Amino acid sequence: VLDSQYGMYVWPCAVVLAQYLWAHRRSLPGKRVLEIGAGVSLPGVVAARCGAQVILSDSEELPQCLQRCRSSCLMNHLPHVPIIGLTWGRVSPELLSLAPIDIILGSDVFFDPKDFEDILTTIYFLLAKNPQAQFWTTYQVRSADWSIEALLYKWNLKSIHIPLHSFGAHKEHLAGSSLPGRHTIEMMIISLAQSEDT
Repeated sequence: VLDSQYGMYVWPCAVVLAQYLWAHRRSLPGKRVLEIGAGVSLPGVVAARCGAQVILSDSEELPQCLQRCRSSCLMNHLPHVPIIGLTWGRVSPELLSLAPIDIILGSDVFFDPKDFEDILTTIYFLLAKNPQAQFWTTYQVRSADWSIEALLYKWNLKSIHIPLHSFGAHKEHLAGSSLPGRHTIEMMIISLAQSEDT
């Protein structure tokens, strides 16, 4: 999806995550949702339009990304959605002062393996503060040896794989893209692994 007026490209992962939110729209009103690495913010916008209380975030070091969040909200008549700068792996005042959340969204945040540990550090921090929360994430498989299983174990997190066909996101046109090559999009839900004493 390309909005030529604003120069915004929506990556296929965001479309798939937005489809999952739409499929679960009846459960969203009143839910407190944080989107990380939001950029164009398609999943967060869909959640907000479905009645969730949404906060959008992107790196505090990338003002152009935060501006994209603002533009997206304005185009979608959501001027009151809060937008904050959160840098993965950094415990900032913004991260510490976040209100309780139910769902964290992240589309294609697992892009560069050097960022994986920082992302999961932030996710673990948020889930430890909100033990019932879940991290809903879509990602593009870019390498056969791509895996975050060891990192999930290290951070006491667990994941469940969500088949795309279970929410109608397996159709070619949905995650289709004009980018070269075929794209394998996956979805998982990450949560705290239960400790032995619970």
